[in-house]
Amino acid sequence: MTGTRTLPQTASLDETGLRRVLAVLCLTEITSWGILYYAFPVLSVSISADTGWSLPVLTAAFSLSQLAAALTGIPVGRIIDRIGPRAVMTAGSVLAVPSLLVVAAAPNLPIFYAGWIAAGIAMGAVLYPPAFAALTRWYGDKYVKALMILTLAAGLASTVFAPLTAALVNRYDWRATYLVLAAILAIITVPGHVLGLRGRWPHPPAPTGLHPVDHRDASRSSAFLALVVALSLGAFAAFAGVFNLVPLLIEQGFSPSLAALTLGLGGAGQVLGRLGYLPIAARTTARTTARTRIVVILAATAASTALLGIVTSVVALIAVAVGAGLVRGIFTLIQATAITDRWGATHYGRLNGLMSAPIVIIMALAPWAGTALSSFTSSYAHAYLILAAAAVLAAMVATASMPRRQRA
Repeated sequence: MTGTRTLPQTASLDETGLRRVLAVLCLTEITSWGILYYAFPVLSVSISADTGWSLPVLTAAFSLSQLAAALTGIPVGRIIDRIGPRAVMTAGSVLAVPSLLVVAAAPNLPIFYAGWIAAGIAMGAVLYPPAFAALTRWYGDKYVKALMILTLAAGLASTVFAPLTAALVNRYDWRATYLVLAAILAIITVPGHVLGLRGRWPHPPAPTGLHPVDHRDASRSSAFLALVVALSLGAFAAFAGVFNLVPLLIEQGFSPSLAALTLGLGGAGQVLGRLGYLPIAARTTARTTARTRIVVILAATAASTALLGIVTSVVALIAVAVGAGLVRGIFTLIQATAITDRWGATHYGRLNGLMSAPIVIIMALAPWAGTALSSFTSSYAHAYLILAAAAVLAAMVATASMPRRQRA
C-alpha cells in the first residue's frame, strides 16, 4: 500500500489454524467489547439512580479504566511482538472477570473506581490492539482481509450486548446485570484465548523496499506525531459521541429502550462500514490510499457528529446514528492498518502500542468530556457540535500523517 514493504513470512499456522484463530478472536472481541465497554453506557443511568453517584463521577471511573488500558497497551505490544498473544490475552480475560465482580459489588466509590481500573488493565490486554497485532503477524500479506473480518464481527458487540444489557437491567438491577455479564465473559473469553490462540508465533517479517524502518525513527517522526494527533482527535469525537448517544437520544424524547436499540443499530452500521472497506482499499492507488482514506473518514466523522447535534426527529436521529456507526466502523480499520500502511509490519506490535496509547488516553477522557460538555452547554446536542469541530481539526492534521518520502 505504500513504499514500505515487508518480505513474506513463513507460515506458522495452516489454513485451519488461521481460521480457528480468526473465529476465536471474532467471538472474544464481540464479547469483550460488548461487556467491558458497551454495557456501561446502557447501565450508567441505572447506576446513578440506585447509588446517587452523579453521571460525571461515574463516567470518570470509566475514563480511568481507559487510561489504565492505554498504559497497559504499551508493554502488551512489546510482549506480543516477542511471544505472541496467547498468554497476554488469556491473562487479560482472566483479570476481567473479578474486576467486573468488584464493580458489581462496590459499596462505595473508591471500590467502584478500583474495579474499573482493574477492568481497564484487562481491556488493554484483550481489546483491539493485541488482536490486531496477532492477526497482522499470523496472516502476513492477507492481514487486511483478516482485520476486516474481525472488526466486522466485533462491530456487532453493541448490537448484541446493548439490548441484552437493557433487558437484563429491566428485569433485575445493574449489580445483578454485571454478575450475569461477568459469567458470560468468563465462559466465552477465557477458554477461547487459552484454546483458540495456539500455534507457533512466526518471526517478524524483514523490512525491504526503498524505506526500511527502525521503530525508533518511525515513532519520532513528524508523520507519526501527526497520525497520533489526527487519530486521537477523531477517536475523541467518535467515542464521546457513541458513549453519550443514549443520553442525547433520551434528551430528544426517546425512551431508554429505544435509545439502547438505536445504539445497537449504530453497531449494525459499523458492520456495513467494514463490509465496504476492502473494496475501497482495493480501488485506491498506493500513493493516495492511506492519506486520502484517513482525511475522508475524519471529515465524515465530523459531518455525522454534527448532524446528531442538529436533527431532532426520531427517524432522522436513528438514520444518522446508523450512518455514524458506519463511519466509525471504517475508522476502526483505518486505525488498524495505519502503521502497516506507512511503516510496514516489522514492528507492528510496538509501534501500534505506542500509537494506540495516547489515542486510548484521549478516548478515556471522551466519555467524561462529552458529559461535561453537555453540562457546560446545557445540552447534549450542543456538545455534539463541539465534538464535530474536533473531528474537523483531526481531518486537517491528517493531511500531514504520511512519511515525507511516501506522500502523494
